[in-house]
Formats: sequence, structure tokens, C-alpha cells
Amino acid sequence: MALSDHIITKVEPLKVRTRLPRFAGKNAKIAAHYYGIDLSIIEITTNHGVHGFGIGLYSRPMVAALKGKRVSDVFDPAVGILDSVLFQADLALHDLAGKILGIPVKKMISDTCLDTVECYDGAIYMNDISPDRAPGGIAGIIENCRYDREVLGFRDFKVKIGRGFKWMELEEGLQRDIDVVREIRKHFPDSRIMVDANDAYSVESTIRYMDALKDCGIYWIEEPFKENKDDLKILKEYLAKNSPNTLIADGEWAPEYIHTAETIGVVEDLAKEGLLDVLLMDTYEFGFTNWRKYMSKVKELGVKASPHSWATNLKTFYASHLSAAYGESMVEALEGVGDTIEGVDFGDYAMVDGKLKVSDAPGFGVELIWGSKY
Repeated sequence: MALSDHIITKVEPLKVRTRLPRFAGKNAKIAAHYYGIDLSIIEITTNHGVHGFGIGLYSRPMVAALKGKRVSDVFDPAVGILDSVLFQADLALHDLAGKILGIPVKKMISDTCLDTVECYDGAIYMNDISPDRAPGGIAGIIENCRYDREVLGFRDFKVKIGRGFKWMELEEGLQRDIDVVREIRKHFPDSRIMVDANDAYSVESTIRYMDALKDCGIYWIEEPFKENKDDLKILKEYLAKNSPNTLIADGEWAPEYIHTAETIGVVEDLAKEGLLDVLLMDTYEFGFTNWRKYMSKVKELGVKASPHSWATNLKTFYASHLSAAYGESMVEALEGVGDTIEGVDFGDYAMVDGKLKVSDAPGFGVELIWGSKY
């Protein structure tokens, strides 16, 4: 059937529970990420009994704009949602439209898509010093990496750094940050290693850190310090001379970009200056439709996209459809989490040798079996 044949009859807010593969401890600023979260989702149903769901928050204006409408009135497969009031239903409408049309979301974007996309392990937290009463030490982090490689299928790792910001003395924390990555490199010589400071470093400490790890081949450094042109110029000049293959990734938290594809403020300005290499706006917070619109800007800027996907595989799966459609020339490796979700069937997604197989099933290729009501 066509989208115009389907009328939206129900919009329901639900919650599901994610479960990470292990306790996720500290990053530079947060004491613990625990074992998972309650995830808010929206499920949309049509008069023909087709269901679509996705991460989103319930709002009365959104429901009023959806109920009783033909799907074609609120969603265009070539574009995405047709009104910003539908932002929280963006992912659910993509999923619903794909299921009505019998195509995966990636096929809405491009007729030619990749079957697999690069995906790295984003769950290497500071479990050497977490949890407080039973920290695992550096050996514990190595075991985390080993599990994620041998059991979950990852090959590359993003490692949280910034222990000296809150949890250790500055010099001691910097040295531990160095020691952790050096130990990972020793055990996994062929893995790409990204590091993420969550804005906890200064430009001076970033350069000291990178200088100590020149021989470790850091693939990218993420959010080393609060975004600013002067410090990024210093870092870029240093990297050009000492680690020319290391990328700078940023944009996850900049408030200017939330819910708008027209401008992402300081992040875009820094990319225009050639000071950023990878843009990280969040898969959900920035919005899937906005990401689709913004990919032309990504190409114009000469950077790459890697939509932030921490917290759940669902976000990784969403982003994988962008990656599959636009290709590796425009999308860098995606962040993977390795969680499961109670009541959600992940379908035929699979991690194999560092590559994520992107589902060919309709919509996003995941099914909601059950969720709890608010």
C-alpha cells in the first residue's frame, strides 16, 4: 500500500529497558553509567494495523499533529518528517513508513547501499577506577576490550580519558590515561584506538598526552576541550607535524545544533575553518531527518559524519542506515554499544570482524515485542 492509504489511529508513549554488557563506570565527568537506562519510545499505529516505533518523547502537540492524519501528510520518504512539531516522532515515522512500503530506511535515501558499515566499541569506560569499591585496574579494561572483541565482534575501541579532571590528581590522571591506551595498543596492535576526553583536557594537556602516545597511532581524539578556535588551531598545527593521521571529532553536546539542520553554530564554524574532521551530532537529539538534510553540508565542508550513538544499539542501528546510504567517504566508523533491550527484537543486525551488518528488513529492521506504559 501507499503511505496515503494509511491513517494514523494511535500514538503511544512507552518505555523499554536497555542492558549494557557490563557495568559502565566513570568518564571524565560522570561517576557511573551503570548497566543501562529506561528508554522512552513512541509507537505509531495505522488503521491497517501497521506499527512503527522509535526513540522519542510524548507531547500533546505531536499527537495532535499525527492522529487522524494520513502518513503521507506528515512524512515524505524522500525527505523525512514534514513539520518540526513531529521531531519526537521522527524515528518512529521513518520506521513506520519503511514497514508500510516494505523497504529498509536506507533505501529511502539511496538506491545503492552498503551491506555492512564500520562500527567501533564505544563502551571502554574508566573501569580501572570503577566502581569505587571494586575497581578493575588496567587489567580490567583489557578484559573489557577482549570480551568486546571476542564476544561482541568489535575490532576498534574508543577509550574514555580525563581521569585527572575529577577522579585523580592531575598528573597521576594524565599518566593513567596514557598507560591505559598504551596497554590496549600492546594487547590489540591492529585495532584503531579513539580517545574521548569529554572536554576535560586543556590544549596543553592534550598535546602532552598525544606526545606521549606518538607511537600508538591514535585514530581520533574526541572533545579534547571546550570548542574554541584558538586552541584547536594549536592542536591542529601540532597534529600536522607529529600525528598527521589523527582526526579531531566534536559536536556531540554543542547546544546550538539541537533540533535544527540550518545551522549548528560554533561546530559548523570550526569545521569551515578546517579545525574539525568528524561531526558527532547525536542520532536522536539532532534528529534523523535533520541528519539527512545536513549530509549535503557535510560534503560541502569536506568533513565526515559519525552520529553520536551512546546508550543503546538502537541509535547505532539508526545511524547505520545513514552510513549505508551515504557510504564510508562521508560517514566515519559508527559508535557501537553492545546492549540488549527487553522487549525489542534486533532482527538480523550483526557485528562481524568490526563491521555491522545493516538490516535489509523494512523500516529500521527492529521489532517492538512489548514495552511498559508510562
